[in-house]
Amino acid sequence: MIEISVVIIAVAFAVLVVFLINTLRAATKSLEKTTQTLQEVQMTIEELGYEVKQTVRHANDITVDLQSKMKQIDPVIESVHNLGEVLSEVTYAAKQLSSTVMDKMMKKNNTPPASNVPPSTAEQRTVKSYTTVSETKESKATSWIKYVDVAAGIWQRFRR
Repeated sequence: MIEISVVIIAVAFAVLVVFLINTLRAATKSLEKTTQTLQEVQMTIEELGYEVKQTVRHANDITVDLQSKMKQIDPVIESVHNLGEVLSEVTYAAKQLSSTVMDKMMKKNNTPPASNVPPSTAEQRTVKSYTTVSETKESKATSWIKYVDVAAGIWQRFRR
């Protein structure tokens, strides 16, 4: 009986060893595949790292170029700003001149102004001047008012 028990134990041990060997071989294959995959991932990361570095360098070059171009454009933008201020001053001067001409024309015709407060918009001034024209006789002075109104309207359209 001991002999049979020893044989059974030996066979069981041999079967166990065979299963352990198969398991170890499968684990070895799995570890080899994992190692291969990790190596591929590492190579991919290295390649991507190089590409990312190249992209960052390129972005830095673009940023430097953009900054230099912005510095070159700054005087142009400042000139445009100054031009806007000049046009604003010219518009203001034209409004004052138009107002002065209208006042002189009104005084020349001895037509009292409708109110002491001058109209604020071009449309109000135009309505006021046409009202004044319709109330007075047609003369050279009133025809000048029409021309001034037309010029003011053209100037308003030109400004926009």
